[in-house]
Amino acid sequence: MKKMLMVIMVIMGLLLTACGNEKKEEKVEDNGLKIGLVLSTGGLGDKSFNDSAYRGLTMAEKELGVKIKYVEPANVSEFDPFLRQFAEANYDLIIGIGFQMRDSIVKVAKEYPNKHFLMVDEPIDMPNIISATFNEPEGSFVAGALAGMMTKTNTIGFIGGMEVPLIKRFGDGFMAGAKYIDPEITTFETYVGGNSPFNDPARGKEMALSMIDSSADIIYHAAAGSGMGVFEAAKERDIYAVGVDSNQDGVIPGTVLTSMLKKVDNAVFTIIKETKEEGFRSRQKVFNLANGGVGITDLEYTKDKIGEDRLKRLDQ
Repeated sequence: MKKMLMVIMVIMGLLLTACGNEKKEEKVEDNGLKIGLVLSTGGLGDKSFNDSAYRGLTMAEKELGVKIKYVEPANVSEFDPFLRQFAEANYDLIIGIGFQMRDSIVKVAKEYPNKHFLMVDEPIDMPNIISATFNEPEGSFVAGALAGMMTKTNTIGFIGGMEVPLIKRFGDGFMAGAKYIDPEITTFETYVGGNSPFNDPARGKEMALSMIDSSADIIYHAAAGSGMGVFEAAKERDIYAVGVDSNQDGVIPGTVLTSMLKKVDNAVFTIIKETKEEGFRSRQKVFNLANGGVGITDLEYTKDKIGEDRLKRLDQ
């Protein structure tokens, strides 16, 4: 993996670095820290980003003794009012999940300058906001390298939820990893879009089937709930899919080759823990391959199919 990491850093050129502009520490009274979480649209049950954030929140409740509450917006118009509700209720740390919430976090943080916020997935430089971001291309590169070793048709695909820079980073890393293994690999890239880009499994399945008809035999998704349709298509047509954010290998064991882990649960837990122990410190914190913030699974269901030679190459 050391060799792979060096190659990633050279090829991708996308390694994020923390800005280092940490602000003055503000102590938080520990009389039962109150943490509010506003999930992204799609809510719990996506087996992906939201579920991972919720795991981090409940881990903090269990291990740190904080008081928690979470809400599930039906659509983006509910972001602002939910954030304001937590601010008005004097929550000590208010967490927003997903790039779609960026504008709402900025707006409400300006309205409540004495309240503290955590923005997961978007960098924001404000005195009352902590940003947690991830180097998705690094983890996706490793998943792509594995796909490059495993494809039989020399054709792979990527399905994202929305065609925005953040989601494209997943696909870019995946395709770069595959082409590191074989520059001649054919790649497809498409996006769910529509009114429910991250919660439309029927559309995800339709797009995956179209890619399979064009010879793709491994498809990576970064589309939250829409990715469940990708898995269904992969199972029906006997190809591999690659999961994202959480460990999705067990959703359809043997069909999901691996998952690119974007460890939102670790990020949420870590920042709650640091806030409880050290007080609030505005900063931008990056989670990457080197610090364990991204990576792939332990290949529980597919290790035997991959084989020792490929595993050794992946670990170089």
